[in-house]
Amino acid sequence: MRVLLYSYNYYPEPIGIAPLMTELAEGLVKRGHKVRVVTAMPNYPERKIYPGYRGQLYKSEVRNGVEIERCFVAIRPQPGLVGRALLDGSFAILSFFKAISGWRPDIILSTSPSLPACLPVAATKLFYRCPTVLSLQDILPEAAIQTGLLSNRLAIKVFEHLEKFAYASATKISVITPSFAKNLVSKSVPKHKLECISNWVDVGFVKPLPKDDNAFRRAYGLEGKFVVLYSGNIARTQGVRTIIRSADQMKDNPDIQFVIVGEKRQLAELEGLRVELDAHNIHLLPFVSREELPTMLAAADVSLIMQKRNVVGFNMPSKTQVIMASGRPIVASVPLHGAAAEAVMHSDSGLVVEPESPTDLTKAIQTLYDDPERAKLLGQKGRQYAIENYSFHQALNAYESLLKSLVKEKRSLGRMHHQSNERMPQPGMVALAQDLTGSPDMEKIH
Repeated sequence: MRVLLYSYNYYPEPIGIAPLMTELAEGLVKRGHKVRVVTAMPNYPERKIYPGYRGQLYKSEVRNGVEIERCFVAIRPQPGLVGRALLDGSFAILSFFKAISGWRPDIILSTSPSLPACLPVAATKLFYRCPTVLSLQDILPEAAIQTGLLSNRLAIKVFEHLEKFAYASATKISVITPSFAKNLVSKSVPKHKLECISNWVDVGFVKPLPKDDNAFRRAYGLEGKFVVLYSGNIARTQGVRTIIRSADQMKDNPDIQFVIVGEKRQLAELEGLRVELDAHNIHLLPFVSREELPTMLAAADVSLIMQKRNVVGFNMPSKTQVIMASGRPIVASVPLHGAAAEAVMHSDSGLVVEPESPTDLTKAIQTLYDDPERAKLLGQKGRQYAIENYSFHQALNAYESLLKSLVKEKRSLGRMHHQSNERMPQPGMVALAQDLTGSPDMEKIH
């Protein structure tokens, strides 16, 4: 099977969709499939094209058997409506030419966001006459509107039309939670189009490791401390400032140390609040490499999942599965009726508290600090739940099965069409019949 993976984000970007799509592409290659990836020059989360990829319109490379074809994207340092339009527009246009310049795929797998990528994906689908699967990681523009990222009325209308087109043009849509599926059905997306495939974690790579003699703890003077860790994106949807305010409430206990790992520019914005509150128990640290991720996660006594109260309830951060796999207890400051809260409560892997409440967050952390045995048990339950429900092997099986079924269906329809054409009388024979009988009705030929 030849798969064209259309994803704005890919390796070496460390967070978000990139690690997931990288693992999926490489997993398919290991199973004997041919995979070509069309992606942007790596730029996330700093929104700066990485060294080694700058000043190029296109760049091709091969990594772990995957053919990677990258295209230039127009990036502005400060994101905004115009900047976003330039980013998405440049990717949509330039990626299409790269998509149709390689070998012919049997199927296209695309990811969203970015939503405007649905246009070149649909065009590529027509060009190759093959089915497409849309892997839906977030629902736009709904999520962007609720969090205030999108407020321009014209832009909202454009994105709403793009959303409808993305759903209509895809052969199948994979969603990461049942809540996603319900949302799409409410928007008149047919149920038969939907497949629920949870995001995953490589439970062999991310696994419980001892806190003692931990390289991350040694590097930042955290040995012997109770470490509360948040790692990931720091944007409007996360409500990370709540962590700073919670740390301020706990700064009289030197044993408890807060660690926030993120992009440097975003960390700089948090530094002002940290200084204002004199929260000396907070460490603001840059992202670690993918290879160092298990060690960083193992340095935590408690790991945090943060969302604001206005975040769309069906959205579940991919870090949820990763934390569970690490064997550390979770404190989730998230909407109580959302997908993230449901996952944590159903797995019994941690505590769920009201979002944007520093006091509630503090109480939950204190609870686990006071009861290490309970914390240990929650971490163990999370690990077991990740193995049983979020393993990469399960997700890879589901995606492979979905892609194979659509390719098989396409080939079956192609054979039927071919056989039908063979049974049809040829134009020349019809003309001959008319000459002999005076009628195009072949049944009148004796």
